[in-house]
Amino acid sequence: MKTKSSSAHRGLLAGGNWIIDRVKIIDGYPPPEQLANIVAEMTGTGGGPYNVLMDLAQSGAPFPLIAAGLVGQDDNGAQILAHCRRHKIDVRYLNQTPKAVTSYTDVMTERASGRRTFFHARGANALWAGANLDFKKLKARIFHLGYLLLLDALDVPDERCGTRAGRLLAAAQAAGLKTSVDVVSEDSDRFPTLVAPVLKFVDYCVLNEIEAGKTTGFKVRTSDGRLDTVALRHAAGALLQQGVRELVVIHFPEGALARNRRGDDVWQPSLKLPAKHMAGTAGAGDAFCAGVLWGLHEGWELSRSLRTGVCLAAASLSDPSCTAGVKSLATSLALAKKFGFQPALD
Repeated sequence: MKTKSSSAHRGLLAGGNWIIDRVKIIDGYPPPEQLANIVAEMTGTGGGPYNVLMDLAQSGAPFPLIAAGLVGQDDNGAQILAHCRRHKIDVRYLNQTPKAVTSYTDVMTERASGRRTFFHARGANALWAGANLDFKKLKARIFHLGYLLLLDALDVPDERCGTRAGRLLAAAQAAGLKTSVDVVSEDSDRFPTLVAPVLKFVDYCVLNEIEAGKTTGFKVRTSDGRLDTVALRHAAGALLQQGVRELVVIHFPEGALARNRRGDDVWQPSLKLPAKHMAGTAGAGDAFCAGVLWGLHEGWELSRSLRTGVCLAAASLSDPSCTAGVKSLATSLALAKKFGFQPALD
């Protein structure tokens, strides 16, 4: 399948999961049949496309932002559409359906640690297969799809492209768009069958270390929880061998590793954040992804893209919701000067 030149394309199209997060701050996670106290609660954004686009909009990204997906004909769906419009995100491909409610997640966040547990209702996201997208008419530079393994209509086998998600990504590439994917972290054996076959239609693969390990079979952490940088390199290489065309980026609490098709590695440690800054980890991975996609869209040096990613992730960590902590790009980058970086990883 021939690919057209993307030189005339501009903007980020993000499609997939659109979720309302109902964040509850709890005093601790209880054992079965025991009680925990909710000490605060709020609603916020959820799902890769929603979080990435909102992080970019709030940061002041200078290129078009386009939303694609499906929400219900309900208050939550109306809230998502209104929120996007306020931030000048194009919603012409973010449709409403009467067949399902808008997806939502109850996010239980432990007050002391910031760790969170998700209780998710798939809702309208399960019905979206990207049929409303005509990539030949879209002039976006990048199509970001997330999350694989959480889009029922796309996580369906396809003889030619592995899954329907693969077919959608192939269509985007054929129309001249670069493609990017993210994956949901789940404890399952579905990664080799539903993620790996899609990678040949992916230009930029942005995963966390759990997802990279499950897709490639490498154990990227030792038994005592330390990051195994050798295994991490092997996982990055394996993702490229499985078909990723240009770039693999693996992020983790300690930082990030990027490897391109030439085999060049770039490491970036995360910020050295004090405990009081860490209000919640929900959305930090999407904030990192937003920073990396910004750099890829603008043609930055990879080191600058990764540094922007970890700074946006640090900003996201300052609020229990996924995106409310992200302000202007300058504000996020200033966190690096304020806190500094963790020790080098390589």
